[in-house]
This record gives sequence, structure tokens and C-alpha cells, in this order.
Amino acid sequence: MQPQMNTSFPPSSNLKNWKIWWRLTRPHTLTAAFVPVLLGTALAIQQTNIHFGMFFAMLLASLLIQAATNMFNEYYDFKRGLDNESSVGIGGAIVRDGINPRTILTLAFSLYGVSLLIGIYICMNSSWWLALIGVICMVVGYLYTGGPLPIAYTPFGEIFAGFFMGMMIILISFFIQTGTVSTTSVLVSIPIFILVGAILLANNIRDLDGDKEFGRKTLAILLGRKGAIKLLAGMFILSFTWVFILIAMNIISPWLAIVILSAPKAIKATKGFIGKSIPIQMMPAMKATAQTNTIFGFLLSIGLFLGYFL
Repeated sequence: MQPQMNTSFPPSSNLKNWKIWWRLTRPHTLTAAFVPVLLGTALAIQQTNIHFGMFFAMLLASLLIQAATNMFNEYYDFKRGLDNESSVGIGGAIVRDGINPRTILTLAFSLYGVSLLIGIYICMNSSWWLALIGVICMVVGYLYTGGPLPIAYTPFGEIFAGFFMGMMIILISFFIQTGTVSTTSVLVSIPIFILVGAILLANNIRDLDGDKEFGRKTLAILLGRKGAIKLLAGMFILSFTWVFILIAMNIISPWLAIVILSAPKAIKATKGFIGKSIPIQMMPAMKATAQTNTIFGFLLSIGLFLGYFL
């Protein structure tokens, strides 16, 4: 039986209350939504004039869906007993700040509702087929930790996250500007597919012992800690190598080689997991993994802009 939770904040200042809600969105993960939108738009500038209204609409919708997905995660992990006051990497609004779990769930669905309204605007200015794709993405976001068999509890979490929160956002962002999906846009989206998946893998490496105790079957658990760290390193290497292969094949501009500047973060992330087993010790490595995705994606976008304007 779950403990009864308060339906309001504990006595605190308005500033602290604001911080609680902000922390609930898990802001360090929001770049996983921002980067693909920017990259898809940077790809589109090669073919068309950018519609900034559509860009900002797509950006806001993606951020809201990511925040809602994090809230579903918070709610269902609490309901299943995975989170407690000492849990690392969570918003903590339920177990530490006493917010009613139903309030978290309601807020998550409300953010989905706002995203749907934004999606209508996007569809009206592009294609109604995007409505179906958008709904599928939202359902996957919910089922990541919700439903009878959460995706997060299986070995497929990294694939689903990378595909729907990486590649699909890039391609949708590209499509709403150009009205099509090009081979180049698909090829350039693959490293972000991999790196968004790497964020989830890093999370699962950190939580490996706790997840195993609760019967989850994540990829990190199946591979073991050392195997998962090797896979993480391989994902970083593949992401960088992929870009240089595309450059060598003259598919993208040599300016995109600028992504190599994000390599130190990838190295820091990999080394940060080696020899660690306590979750709090691995938080810097997980942060570096998310930063690798952010910096890599920004640099890809900058490379595309430089290749277009210079």
C-alpha cells in the first residue's frame, strides 16, 4: 500500500514551489527534445526558407511531450515502488516534496493536451498525416513507463527513445519545413538516434542494481555493467564515425566535422562509469552523456549552417 501523499506543497516560498515543478520536468533531459528540432530545421534550410512559426510550434510541442513523459516516469515509478526519498536522478516531487501523485499524472496529461493543440496548428500548415505520427509518439512516451509492460522495463527502451525522441523529431521538423523527407535527413538523423538512446543507456547503467532488484530487464542488466559501458562507448564511437563517413561520401559538408569538439564529453561520460557502482557517483557520467548529445547536435546544426552560408 502506498503512503498517503499531501495534495499540496509543504510550507515553502513561492520560489521553492517553482523550483519543485521545474525539477519535476527533469530539465537536463529536455535538450533531447530541443536538439532534434534544431537539427531538422538546420537540414531544411538547405532546401527552403524557414517558417519560424512552425519551428517554434514544433519546439514547444516536443519540449512539452518530453516533460510529460518525465512526469509519467515519476508517477509510475512511484506507483511501482521504484522511487524513494534517496532515489537519484528523479524529480522527487512525490517522494521528497509530498505532491499528490494524481496531480503529477493530471499535469502530464494536460501537457499532452496542449501538445495536441499545437499539433493541430502544425498539421493545418503541413499534413494531417502528422497527426497520426504525433499520436503514436505520444503513446510511446506514455507507454515508456505506463501500461502493463512498460518499455523502460525491457531491453528495447534505448531503441524506442532514440527512434521516437531522436530520429522522428528530426524528420518531422524537416518535413514541416520542406514537405518531404530526404535521404540526407534520414542519414544525418542516425547519430542523434544513437545518442538519445545513449542517454537512456547511461540512465540504466546508473540504476542497474535497483532495476535488477525490481525485476526490470533493461539492456544494461542483460549485458552487465561492464558490457553496458562498452556498448555506451561503442555508441559514441559509431556516432562520430558515421558523420565522418557521410563527409567522406560527399553527402554532407566537411563543416560537420566540427562535431569532433564534443568528443571530450563522450570520453568523460565513458570514463565516469568505469569502476563505479553507486548511483550518486555515476551522476557526472550521466550528465556528460546528455551533454554529449546536446553539444554534438548543436555542432551538427552549426556545421549545416556553415556549409549553407559559406
